[in-house]
Amino acid sequence: MRIYWTRLQDRLERLRANKLFETFVILVIVTSALLIGAKTYEEASRFDQLINWLDLGVTLFFLFEIIVRMAAEKRFFDFFKKGWNIFDFVIVVASLVPINDSEMVLIARLLRVFRVLRLVSMIPELRMLLAALVKSIPRMGYVALLMFIIFYIYAAIGSFLFENIDPFLWGNITISMLTLFRVATFEDWTDVMYATMEEYPLSWIFYLSFIFLTAFIFLNMMIGIVLDVMQKESAAEQLESGEGEAAEIHWMREHMVAMSEQLQRIETALEQERMRNR
Repeated sequence: MRIYWTRLQDRLERLRANKLFETFVILVIVTSALLIGAKTYEEASRFDQLINWLDLGVTLFFLFEIIVRMAAEKRFFDFFKKGWNIFDFVIVVASLVPINDSEMVLIARLLRVFRVLRLVSMIPELRMLLAALVKSIPRMGYVALLMFIIFYIYAAIGSFLFENIDPFLWGNITISMLTLFRVATFEDWTDVMYATMEEYPLSWIFYLSFIFLTAFIFLNMMIGIVLDVMQKESAAEQLESGEGEAAEIHWMREHMVAMSEQLQRIETALEQERMRNR
Protein backbone atom coordinates (compact mmCIF):
# COMPACT_ATOMS: atom_id res chain seq x y z
CA MET A 1 0.00 0.00 0.00
CA ARG A 2 2.86 2.32 0.83
CA ILE A 3 4.45 1.70 -2.58
CA TYR A 4 1.22 2.52 -4.44
CA TRP A 5 0.79 5.74 -2.44
CA THR A 6 4.39 6.76 -3.20
CA ARG A 7 3.85 6.12 -6.90
CA LEU A 8 0.63 8.13 -6.81
CA GLN A 9 2.43 11.02 -5.10
CA ASP A 10 5.16 10.95 -7.75
CA ARG A 11 2.54 11.14 -10.50
CA LEU A 12 0.72 13.95 -8.76
CA GLU A 13 4.02 15.79 -8.31
CA ARG A 14 4.75 15.50 -12.03
CA LEU A 15 1.23 16.71 -12.80
CA ARG A 16 1.62 19.68 -10.46
CA ALA A 17 4.95 20.65 -12.03
CA ASN A 18 3.70 20.16 -15.59
CA LYS A 19 3.75 23.44 -17.52
CA LEU A 20 0.65 22.54 -19.52
CA PHE A 21 -1.26 21.87 -16.30
CA GLU A 22 -0.11 25.21 -14.84
CA THR A 23 -1.15 26.99 -18.06
CA PHE A 24 -4.56 25.31 -17.92
CA VAL A 25 -5.00 26.43 -14.30
CA ILE A 26 -4.23 30.01 -15.34
CA LEU A 27 -6.79 29.75 -18.17
CA VAL A 28 -9.40 28.51 -15.70
CA ILE A 29 -8.65 31.45 -13.39
CA VAL A 30 -9.09 33.85 -16.32
CA THR A 31 -12.33 32.09 -17.22
CA SER A 32 -13.51 32.53 -13.64
CA ALA A 33 -12.76 36.25 -13.87
CA LEU A 34 -14.71 36.51 -17.14
CA LEU A 35 -17.69 34.73 -15.58
CA ILE A 36 -17.69 37.22 -12.71
CA GLY A 37 -17.62 40.09 -15.19
CA ALA A 38 -20.36 38.53 -17.33
CA LYS A 39 -22.76 38.44 -14.37
CA THR A 40 -22.62 42.23 -14.13
CA TYR A 41 -24.39 42.62 -17.51
CA GLU A 42 -28.16 42.45 -17.75
CA GLU A 43 -27.90 40.66 -21.10
CA ALA A 44 -26.20 37.75 -19.35
CA SER A 45 -29.41 36.94 -17.45
CA ARG A 46 -30.50 34.84 -20.44
CA PHE A 47 -27.50 32.59 -19.87
CA ASP A 48 -27.76 32.29 -16.09
CA GLN A 49 -28.01 28.52 -16.16
CA LEU A 50 -24.98 28.16 -18.42
CA ILE A 51 -22.94 30.61 -16.32
CA ASN A 52 -23.91 28.77 -13.13
CA TRP A 53 -22.82 25.44 -14.63
CA LEU A 54 -19.51 26.95 -15.74
CA ASP A 55 -19.04 28.46 -12.29
CA LEU A 56 -19.66 25.05 -10.74
CA GLY A 57 -17.13 23.52 -13.13
CA VAL A 58 -14.52 26.13 -12.20
CA THR A 59 -15.14 25.54 -8.50
CA LEU A 60 -14.80 21.77 -8.86
CA PHE A 61 -11.60 22.15 -10.89
CA PHE A 62 -10.09 24.44 -8.26
CA LEU A 63 -11.01 21.85 -5.63
CA PHE A 64 -9.37 19.11 -7.71
CA GLU A 65 -6.25 21.23 -8.29
CA ILE A 66 -5.78 22.06 -4.60
CA ILE A 67 -6.26 18.38 -3.66
CA VAL A 68 -3.59 17.41 -6.23
CA ARG A 69 -1.15 19.91 -4.77
CA MET A 70 -1.85 18.81 -1.21
CA ALA A 71 -1.58 15.08 -2.03
CA ALA A 72 1.69 15.63 -3.93
CA GLU A 73 3.42 16.77 -0.75
CA LYS A 74 5.58 14.14 0.91
CA ARG A 75 4.28 15.36 4.25
CA PHE A 76 0.75 16.71 4.31
CA PHE A 77 1.40 19.64 6.66
CA ASP A 78 4.34 20.84 4.51
CA PHE A 79 1.69 22.24 2.17
CA PHE A 80 0.66 24.80 4.80
CA LYS A 81 4.24 26.00 5.41
CA LYS A 82 4.04 28.27 2.36
CA GLY A 83 1.96 31.40 2.59
CA TRP A 84 0.76 31.22 -1.01
CA ASN A 85 -0.52 27.66 -0.46
CA ILE A 86 -2.56 28.85 2.53
CA PHE A 87 -3.89 31.74 0.42
CA ASP A 88 -4.98 29.36 -2.37
CA PHE A 89 -6.54 26.97 0.14
CA VAL A 90 -8.61 29.74 1.74
CA ILE A 91 -9.77 31.03 -1.66
CA VAL A 92 -10.80 27.55 -2.84
CA VAL A 93 -12.62 26.71 0.40
CA ALA A 94 -14.39 30.09 0.30
CA SER A 95 -15.53 29.32 -3.26
CA LEU A 96 -17.48 26.33 -1.95
CA VAL A 97 -20.09 28.66 -0.45
CA PRO A 98 -23.30 27.92 -2.44
CA ILE A 99 -24.24 30.80 -4.71
CA ASN A 100 -27.89 29.74 -5.07
CA ASP A 101 -28.71 30.39 -1.42
CA SER A 102 -30.55 33.72 -1.36
CA GLU A 103 -29.07 34.62 2.04
CA MET A 104 -25.49 33.87 0.99
CA VAL A 105 -25.59 34.95 -2.65
CA LEU A 106 -23.89 38.32 -2.04
CA ILE A 107 -21.14 36.80 0.14
CA ALA A 108 -20.63 33.97 -2.35
CA ARG A 109 -20.23 36.40 -5.25
CA LEU A 110 -17.81 38.57 -3.30
CA LEU A 111 -15.73 35.53 -2.37
CA ARG A 112 -15.62 34.41 -5.99
CA VAL A 113 -14.17 37.80 -6.98
CA PHE A 114 -11.05 36.97 -4.95
CA ARG A 115 -10.42 33.89 -7.09
CA VAL A 116 -8.85 36.25 -9.62
CA LEU A 117 -6.05 36.84 -7.08
CA ARG A 118 -4.95 33.24 -7.65
CA LEU A 119 -3.17 34.54 -10.75
CA VAL A 120 -0.68 36.13 -8.37
CA SER A 121 0.08 32.81 -6.68
CA MET A 122 0.38 30.98 -10.02
CA ILE A 123 2.74 33.39 -11.82
CA PRO A 124 6.20 33.79 -10.18
CA GLU A 125 6.74 37.26 -11.65
CA LEU A 126 3.55 38.53 -10.05
CA ARG A 127 4.54 36.97 -6.74
CA MET A 128 7.87 38.79 -6.91
CA LEU A 129 6.15 42.10 -7.69
CA LEU A 130 3.71 41.71 -4.81
CA ALA A 131 6.48 40.65 -2.41
CA ALA A 132 8.55 43.67 -3.44
CA LEU A 133 5.56 45.97 -2.94
CA VAL A 134 4.83 44.60 0.54
CA LYS A 135 8.49 44.76 1.63
CA SER A 136 8.87 48.31 0.34
CA ILE A 137 5.90 49.63 2.35
CA PRO A 138 7.92 50.32 5.55
CA ARG A 139 10.50 52.36 3.65
CA MET A 140 7.81 54.11 1.64
CA GLY A 141 6.13 55.04 4.91
CA TYR A 142 8.95 57.46 5.75
CA VAL A 143 8.63 59.08 2.33
CA ALA A 144 4.86 59.33 2.86
CA LEU A 145 5.47 60.95 6.25
CA LEU A 146 7.79 63.52 4.67
CA MET A 147 5.18 64.13 1.96
CA PHE A 148 2.54 64.72 4.64
CA ILE A 149 4.78 67.31 6.29
CA ILE A 150 5.23 69.12 2.96
CA PHE A 151 1.47 68.90 2.31
CA TYR A 152 0.76 70.31 5.77
CA ILE A 153 3.17 73.24 5.37
CA TYR A 154 1.88 74.15 1.92
CA ALA A 155 -1.74 73.74 3.06
CA ALA A 156 -1.17 76.13 5.96
CA ILE A 157 0.48 78.68 3.66
CA GLY A 158 -2.27 78.31 1.06
CA SER A 159 -4.99 78.69 3.67
CA PHE A 160 -3.40 81.89 5.03
CA LEU A 161 -2.86 83.44 1.58
CA PHE A 162 -5.82 82.29 -0.51
CA GLU A 163 -8.71 81.90 1.96
CA ASN A 164 -10.20 85.24 0.99
CA ILE A 165 -10.00 84.35 -2.72
CA ASP A 166 -11.77 80.96 -2.64
CA PRO A 167 -12.94 79.69 0.77
CA PHE A 168 -14.30 76.56 -0.90
CA LEU A 169 -10.76 75.48 -1.84
CA TRP A 170 -8.71 77.16 0.90
CA GLY A 171 -11.16 77.61 3.78
CA ASN A 172 -9.12 75.63 6.34
CA ILE A 173 -6.07 73.42 6.44
CA THR A 174 -8.03 70.21 5.81
CA ILE A 175 -9.72 71.59 2.70
CA SER A 176 -6.41 73.08 1.59
CA MET A 177 -4.74 69.66 1.81
CA LEU A 178 -7.50 68.20 -0.38
CA THR A 179 -6.96 71.03 -2.86
CA LEU A 180 -3.22 70.32 -2.87
CA PHE A 181 -3.92 66.65 -3.50
CA ARG A 182 -5.92 67.77 -6.54
CA VAL A 183 -2.95 69.87 -7.64
CA ALA A 184 -0.54 66.98 -7.07
CA THR A 185 -2.67 64.67 -9.27
CA PHE A 186 -2.87 67.38 -11.98
CA GLU A 187 -6.69 67.40 -11.83
CA ASP A 188 -7.53 70.84 -13.34
CA TRP A 189 -4.79 72.34 -11.18
CA THR A 190 -4.28 75.25 -13.58
CA ASP A 191 -7.81 76.49 -12.80
CA VAL A 192 -6.85 76.67 -9.13
CA MET A 193 -3.61 78.47 -9.95
CA TYR A 194 -5.14 81.04 -12.32
CA ALA A 195 -7.83 81.89 -9.75
CA THR A 196 -5.20 82.90 -7.18
CA MET A 197 -2.92 84.58 -9.74
CA GLU A 198 -5.57 87.25 -10.33
CA GLU A 199 -4.79 88.67 -6.88
CA TYR A 200 -1.30 87.22 -6.32
CA PRO A 201 0.50 87.16 -9.70
CA LEU A 202 3.51 85.36 -8.21
CA SER A 203 1.42 82.57 -6.70
CA TRP A 204 2.56 80.31 -9.56
CA ILE A 205 5.78 79.87 -7.57
CA PHE A 206 3.72 78.28 -4.79
CA TYR A 207 2.15 75.73 -7.14
CA LEU A 208 5.19 74.89 -9.25
CA SER A 209 7.44 74.39 -6.22
CA PHE A 210 4.81 72.14 -4.64
CA ILE A 211 4.42 70.09 -7.84
CA PHE A 212 8.20 69.84 -8.20
CA LEU A 213 8.51 68.43 -4.68
CA THR A 214 5.58 66.03 -4.77
CA ALA A 215 5.22 64.91 -8.38
CA PHE A 216 8.90 64.69 -9.24
CA ILE A 217 11.07 64.23 -6.16
CA PHE A 218 8.88 62.22 -3.80
CA LEU A 219 7.27 60.12 -6.53
CA ASN A 220 10.68 59.20 -7.93
CA MET A 221 11.87 58.38 -4.41
CA MET A 222 9.02 55.89 -4.03
CA ILE A 223 9.73 54.40 -7.45
CA GLY A 224 13.40 54.06 -6.50
CA ILE A 225 12.48 52.25 -3.27
CA VAL A 226 10.26 49.77 -5.12
CA LEU A 227 12.90 49.16 -7.80
CA ASP A 228 15.59 48.59 -5.16
CA VAL A 229 13.43 46.03 -3.34
CA MET A 230 12.50 44.37 -6.63
CA GLN A 231 16.17 44.04 -7.52
CA LYS A 232 16.86 42.38 -4.17
CA GLU A 233 13.88 40.05 -4.57
CA SER A 234 15.05 39.11 -8.07
CA ALA A 235 18.55 38.39 -6.77
CA ALA A 236 17.13 36.25 -3.96
CA GLU A 237 15.01 34.30 -6.43
CA GLN A 238 18.03 33.74 -8.69
CA LEU A 239 20.06 32.47 -5.74
CA GLU A 240 17.24 30.11 -4.79
CA SER A 241 16.86 28.75 -8.32
CA GLY A 242 20.60 28.69 -9.03
CA GLU A 243 20.16 30.56 -12.32
CA GLY A 244 20.90 34.11 -13.39
CA GLU A 245 23.63 36.67 -12.84
CA ALA A 246 23.21 36.80 -9.05
CA ALA A 247 23.60 33.01 -8.81
CA GLU A 248 26.74 33.10 -10.98
CA ILE A 249 28.31 35.86 -8.87
CA HIS A 250 27.48 33.92 -5.69
CA TRP A 251 29.01 30.75 -7.19
CA MET A 252 32.19 32.62 -8.21
CA ARG A 253 32.46 34.19 -4.75
CA GLU A 254 32.14 30.82 -3.04
CA HIS A 255 34.77 29.29 -5.32
CA MET A 256 37.14 32.20 -4.77
CA VAL A 257 36.76 31.79 -1.00
CA ALA A 258 37.38 28.04 -1.35
CA MET A 259 40.46 28.67 -3.53
CA SER A 260 41.75 31.26 -1.06
CA GLU A 261 41.38 28.80 1.81
CA GLN A 262 43.12 26.12 -0.22
CA LEU A 263 46.00 28.46 -1.03
CA GLN A 264 46.34 29.32 2.63
CA ARG A 265 46.51 25.62 3.50
CA ILE A 266 49.17 25.08 0.80
CA GLU A 267 51.20 28.03 2.07
CA THR A 268 50.92 26.72 5.63
CA ALA A 269 52.05 23.26 4.53
CA LEU A 270 54.99 24.70 2.58
CA GLU A 271 55.99 26.83 5.54
CA GLN A 272 55.88 23.82 7.84
CA GLU A 273 57.95 21.79 5.35
CA ARG A 274 60.50 24.60 5.14
CA MET A 275 60.78 24.72 8.93
CA ARG A 276 61.38 20.96 9.11
CA ASN A 277 64.13 21.15 6.46
CA ARG A 278 66.00 23.69 8.57
